[in-house]
Amino acid sequence: MKYMCLIYTDPSVTPPMGQNMNAAYFDLNRRMKEAGVMVSGDALQPTRTATSLRKRGDKVETMDGPFAETREHLGGYYIIDCPDLDQALHWAAQIPGAAYGTVEVRPLVVFG
Repeated sequence: MKYMCLIYTDPSVTPPMGQNMNAAYFDLNRRMKEAGVMVSGDALQPTRTATSLRKRGDKVETMDGPFAETREHLGGYYIIDCPDLDQALHWAAQIPGAAYGTVEVRPLVVFG
């Protein structure tokens, strides 16, 4: 089963991306690849670069920034392939951002 791990952190308490933080993520990426669970994963640009979109009928509205104002921002994600939620949680707990924020783990819906 595939799971998405959404990494939410509070930028005011999260260490800046740099050699130490990058090394922790690179190490996790290596271990997940070796274990055969990593499907994909990326960091996101800061929320100030986001554009939100709504469609109501035929009208499309766009807004700068994220839709919701929250303390924690979505900073990145992993998609992992694990046999069950327990293993997905095992890997999600090793995401460096979990020490500073929240990692939401959700199963993907597979159509067809």
